[in-house]
Amino acid sequence: MYLKSLSLQNFRNCSKKTFGFSPDTTLILGPNASGKTNILEAIYLLSRGRSFRAKRELEMISYDGELARVEGEVGGKLEIILTTGQVQSKSVAKKLFKVNGVGKRMMDYIGNFKSVLFRPEDIDIVLGSPSIRRNYLDSILDLVDREYRVCNVVYKKGLRQRNKLLEGIRQGWAKKPQLEYWNRLVIKNGQIVSRKREELIEFFNSQFVIFKNKKDYGDLVVEYDESPISIERLAKYAEAEVGAGVTLVGPHRDDINFKVQNSKLRVYRDLHLFGSRGEQRMAVLGLKLAELKYIEQQTEQTPLLLLDDIFSELDEKHRLQVINLVKSRQSIISSVDLNFEGRDLLGKIKVIHL
Repeated sequence: MYLKSLSLQNFRNCSKKTFGFSPDTTLILGPNASGKTNILEAIYLLSRGRSFRAKRELEMISYDGELARVEGEVGGKLEIILTTGQVQSKSVAKKLFKVNGVGKRMMDYIGNFKSVLFRPEDIDIVLGSPSIRRNYLDSILDLVDREYRVCNVVYKKGLRQRNKLLEGIRQGWAKKPQLEYWNRLVIKNGQIVSRKREELIEFFNSQFVIFKNKKDYGDLVVEYDESPISIERLAKYAEAEVGAGVTLVGPHRDDINFKVQNSKLRVYRDLHLFGSRGEQRMAVLGLKLAELKYIEQQTEQTPLLLLDDIFSELDEKHRLQVINLVKSRQSIISSVDLNFEGRDLLGKIKVIHL
């Protein structure tokens, strides 16, 4: 399965356009602000059901438009329609998913088409807030594990209801026994979310051992900073939660830490606090390589690789490593320069000029 074509309507700066892709390597070439990243964003949206940069669907709809449409041909037809919530004065859903013309729920749509994105901003996985790292884990597990998708959605909905009740108890219009149903729901689904996140992180670390044996990335490890949820922990924090009006334990408070071992002192240091820019970028590259392996292992499919102008960020050794990945799968690369370093090693590629 590979992405044959992409059609956009009122998506970002594109009023109407169709792009065809090589089953091997396609280069999207154009100056800054020409729309290269918009194309990768649309492909990622088709694959993951969400944008990697927009906080709201409205941001992806052309200015003054009521809806945007993204269609992809991957052996079947995938389609996502984004709206402002009003089309021709009628209230409609803000996001619609279709497979071969048949409407799907998001949890049933995701997984039809696999992709992995690598861009310079991914360094925020190391440097950014815990929510960025949780969203990163979610984006991978949502793609390959329907049980995770369902449990995560149910957990988040239950969490919102539980938080409303906690606020109500704090204000005096709700009672503590009303929490019992929501406690059971968030515990059941939250524990599944935590277990599957832990399994993913264990896989990452198993891959980092392989990288270490190949003398790549040093002694990189990812630590799971889990916030377990259980009857005992909810009871322990019961009074504090009422005082705060929010749930204080559970996977919505998870985090992951990236550490690398100092070869001389044999102690691990936090890359967020003490890593060099180069070490941080290499950690992200190692993470993306592990992500590719994980998706391949879980689905027995080869994901499409999306590279958003990243070659200038890598040294020669790791640039060659990425190029070898590109040559082994369908890849779509954005660049401002046709002759970026390593271009000659890719052989014949299709070029889309913007």
